Amino acid sequence: MSLSPISSPARGGHRRYRAAHGRRVARACSRGRRVLLGALLLWAAAQTPALAQRPCADFSWNVRHERELFASAPRSLHAGTGAASAPSIQADRLYALQLAPQQQVHFITGPGKQVLSGGDYAGVVRLRVPQAGSYRVSVDAPFWIDVVAAGKLLPTQDFQGQRGCALPRKIVEFVLPAHQDLWLQFSDEPRMQLQVTVTRSPPPRE
Repeated sequence: MSLSPISSPARGGHRRYRAAHGRRVARACSRGRRVLLGALLLWAAAQTPALAQRPCADFSWNVRHERELFASAPRSLHAGTGAASAPSIQADRLYALQLAPQQQVHFITGPGKQVLSGGDYAGVVRLRVPQAGSYRVSVDAPFWIDVVAAGKLLPTQDFQGQRGCALPRKIVEFVLPAHQDLWLQFSDEPRMQLQVTVTRSPPPRE
């Protein structure tokens, strides 16, 4: 006795089952991909604030004191356009300086960097420190910073900066003499305002 061949409708039903099963699997995979993508997006969103703060944590120096000052309320001043109009600032305080167009500023001594006047802003302030030693001038933007003592530019001892950070953005170290007028000159940046603080450099690590 011979077996009857499987009819074509049965084969067609099996094909339909496989097709339907394939579609269910594809939909499940698609849902899985969407869930995974959503989870990745949520994770990235959660990481964004931390990543945004990383530049401010990348200084190799200890800048805790400077960060504390930049978190405080600044005192607003108009920076001078020359020696006669330059206001006095003190160390360990945060200032918000209103600057003038650079072509209107008469520097005490020409900046150590060749600056362009078109569209840039600048200003001058006066500083006295009670003790000689190494000090940091910290600003929230990449201004060029000069310190003038007795008519001469003081050499830079060291500096650091972090792009994407304004708390602070740039720190320059100078060795400052005590009990004499020092002039801080800011230049070569297209911003009308500048936050600045002067702090004593911490002692070097043993």
